[in-house]
Amino acid sequence: MLEIGRRSLLLGGSAAMALTTLSGRMARAGTPVRGGHLRVGLGDGSTQDTVDPTAVLTDAQYIIQASCRSTLVNVEPDGSLTPNLAVRWEPSDDLKQWSFEIRQGVTFHSGKPLTVEDVIASINVHRGPDSVSPVKAYVDPITDIVADGPDRITISLSAANVDFPGIFAQSRLPIVPARDGSADRATHDGTGPYVLESFEPGVRMTFTRYEDHWDKENVGFFDSAEVIIIADDAARMNALRTGQVDLINQPDLRTLELLKRDSNLVIDDNPSGRYYIFGMMSDVDPFTDRNIRLALKYAINRDEMVRKVLHGYGRIGNDQPVDPSNRFFNPNLEQREFDPDKARYYLNQAGLDSITVPLSVAEMAFAGAVTAGSLFAASAAQAGITLDVTREPDDGYFENVWLKKPFTADYWTRQPTLDAHFTQAFSQESPWNETHFRNDRFTELLVSARATLDEAARGAMYQEMQQLIHDESGAIIPMFANYVWVSTSRLRHGPVVVSNDLDGLRCIARWWFED
Repeated sequence: MLEIGRRSLLLGGSAAMALTTLSGRMARAGTPVRGGHLRVGLGDGSTQDTVDPTAVLTDAQYIIQASCRSTLVNVEPDGSLTPNLAVRWEPSDDLKQWSFEIRQGVTFHSGKPLTVEDVIASINVHRGPDSVSPVKAYVDPITDIVADGPDRITISLSAANVDFPGIFAQSRLPIVPARDGSADRATHDGTGPYVLESFEPGVRMTFTRYEDHWDKENVGFFDSAEVIIIADDAARMNALRTGQVDLINQPDLRTLELLKRDSNLVIDDNPSGRYYIFGMMSDVDPFTDRNIRLALKYAINRDEMVRKVLHGYGRIGNDQPVDPSNRFFNPNLEQREFDPDKARYYLNQAGLDSITVPLSVAEMAFAGAVTAGSLFAASAAQAGITLDVTREPDDGYFENVWLKKPFTADYWTRQPTLDAHFTQAFSQESPWNETHFRNDRFTELLVSARATLDEAARGAMYQEMQQLIHDESGAIIPMFANYVWVSTSRLRHGPVVVSNDLDGLRCIARWWFED
């Protein structure tokens, strides 16, 4: 049985290469051509942005990693894992060791050859008790990494993990050069298809194609590119209409119909696993009381939010993070509806007739978060709950508010595997566990699922974990949002990854202009 499972796990060999071919990187609209200068109007960036891979928070930081650096593994539009800097990988029989063969002939932009030492240092920078990296929870199970020759590393784990290679598809785990045995976190150097020429945090960044990139057939079609941070929705849409940029993300959904009238523009609407969340820290009063958490979960009108915040470009959520397109989605959870009587019931169970709760929101948290906060306050008032909504500054929101204040707005994108998402967002060891969710049964299931090859058995565990998050955590997840972007009609791309906006923020790396 293990051998059958292992055959499906040996991604990186011939089967994975076939997946790369079949995934459709070649265009739905023709063959990619080289040339041109891409201008992107990006809605998410901060003056506190850096190139440090251990501090990636905003879309601006993601697009740097996706354009200028490379991961060991790629995630394809169909969700499969395919080779990038790792040519192939395979597990030991007990799934506690994984061996990765590192691609040869790759150079950094500086001309330095890629080595296994660079790979090991790039992983180790996220490890250790002092690490504040958002992916620390992914790499904490690593007990050792050793070089097995010039082109291979072996990673030992404290416990089995069938999905372990998936963490290396994360753009937060890029490979950077090692300096004196440690990863150079401040360098602009990378092995990606583009060189970062200039970087003004929160303002602008420019890129030029790296002509010596090893994968010229699939990436690096633009001669150059620039990203302009335009936080205001109206200004971003106007920049596209007036020809100042070629592509924008996060358009104002309220006025999107106006852009549909322009034949020179194309709107992409992509359902995804991205969800918007109001997260309560369950170890901070009053959220320590499960009754208070349930009262708030019944005090939100999800249908209204999809209509008035997403304007139909999404679907309702159910206070757990797995969307219906995922094969491990739990269809048996009762959909939580807006019910002020039930919210008041749980409030009474907590011994209260009314309560005032602070909530922090910002448009940086997600597009429409301020409106969502107001809608939440209005619906909660019908149950005797006063939400004291504070609109926080957009700049620095994720650095200064999120994970600092006890009830905040946020968004999450789809991760390469459910294990990766549950680990980062809900495991008690994760620094990004915004709800401070701690549940012994959840932890037990998380560890057990990693060692379970049988998909049906693993699926049953994941479904129970969704139930626990739904019932016990401080996560209010009212909606899943589509990725919507608008571009000039001459911009082309193949099938897109919906793990993040703009093709996983790989628009510079993978898209092109028609000839």
